[in-house]
Order: sequence, then C-alpha cells, then structure tokens
Amino acid sequence: MRLYKVATEEALGTLTASYMIGMMMQPHRVNMAITGGTSPKEVYKALIPQVKGQAGFSNVHFYNFDEVPYASEDQEGVTISELRRVFLEPAGIAAENVHRLDQHNYLEQDDRIRRDGGLDLMLIGVGSDGHYCGNMPGTTTFNSWTSRVELNQAAREQVVAEFSSGDLADVPDYFVTMGPRSVMAAKNILMIATGTRKQEIVKTLMAGKLDANVPATLLTLHPSFVLIADEAACSLL
Repeated sequence: MRLYKVATEEALGTLTASYMIGMMMQPHRVNMAITGGTSPKEVYKALIPQVKGQAGFSNVHFYNFDEVPYASEDQEGVTISELRRVFLEPAGIAAENVHRLDQHNYLEQDDRIRRDGGLDLMLIGVGSDGHYCGNMPGTTTFNSWTSRVELNQAAREQVVAEFSSGDLADVPDYFVTMGPRSVMAAKNILMIATGTRKQEIVKTLMAGKLDANVPATLLTLHPSFVLIADEAACSLL
C-alpha cells in the first residue's frame, strides 16, 4: 500500500488525473472502472480537458462497478447516469467504449471483464464506514464476486438522495455491485479520500489490520493499492 498525501482536494484531483493519464497512455487496450459521487469531482475536472478530443485515448474502455436501478426499470440506473453526466459525456467518450453494469447482466460482469483482459485500474472512493463500491459492512463478504445486495427500508431511505426525483417510489429493494474478489482481481486499485469525514477510515487503512466489519481493509492486501488523500483526510496520521 502506498499513500500520497496532498494539500488540497484540487491537488488530489490533479495528481489522480495524472496517474490515470499515465495508465491510459499504454499502447494497448486499457480497462478502467471509475467512480461517481462527490469525491472525484476535482479528478474529472482535471481529466476531462486532457482526454476530450484525443484520438490517442480511443484504446481506453470504461466500466461502472455498481448500479442502483430505478424501481420501474424504465431508464438507466443511478450510477451510469451520474458517470455520463460528470465524466463520460463531457469527455466525449465513445459509446462503444462504455461497458455498463446493470441488474440484468451483473452475473456476467466478472467473466466479461476477464474476456476483455481484466481491469487495469479501478478508481474508487471510500466511505467513512469503510465501504467501497457497493460493499457495505455486513452485506458482501471478502469472498464475494459481483453480487446483488438487498436493501431494507432504512437503506432505501438513505439511497433516495442519489435519485434526482427524490421519490422513494423510485428506489428499488436491491442494487448490484462488484464484490471484494472482483475488485481484488484488478491490476491496480487507486482510492481517493478527502475531508475530515474520512480521517478515521484513512487512519484505519494505514494501520493495515484486516477487519471484516471494515470492508476496505481488505484492499490494503492488494499488491498495487494506492491511496491519495488530502491533508484533512490525513489529519489523524
């Protein structure tokens, strides 16, 4: 595990984008699973102008690693819609280079990625509770591949904030996610953490102690796991 500490969230975005660009410049197909949410906003801000209109990056393919579908299933899920909005469309990524995970194909996800040559990089965030992707404490196990995870009523009420409608009727009773084994199969894992809300989990990760109740501790065993965190997230180190 390697930690890179930067001063600000903007600096985190610049460094992370540079790391990704270095990976993307390889002279073969490059497969990346990327994250949505608030953590990568500065990453995509830095990355988009470097990628948009660059034919040399046509070898790069993108995957979402989890998905919360709409209950009605009459539109794309929350995750891929967010990725399209914050990165894929502004960066001009070709449709054939976007490989969507959803509730219909999740059982095929791991085999599909293997056939595609494996993931060269996963860009992920981490929750203050140690979750990553959709691997919440008490949901998946360290041995899980891509899975369906059931949502109880309390969890549905938490997830509703991710829906633009804000309507609980849109929230399903499950989501799908790449599991710990799926993530650990990636060649490189790049995690980002910003803000004081992440200071406890960053401290826990740096302690290097495996804890089944803190899912992200497993990732510290990966041979190429990089954590980039700003000063606020590192304040307890």
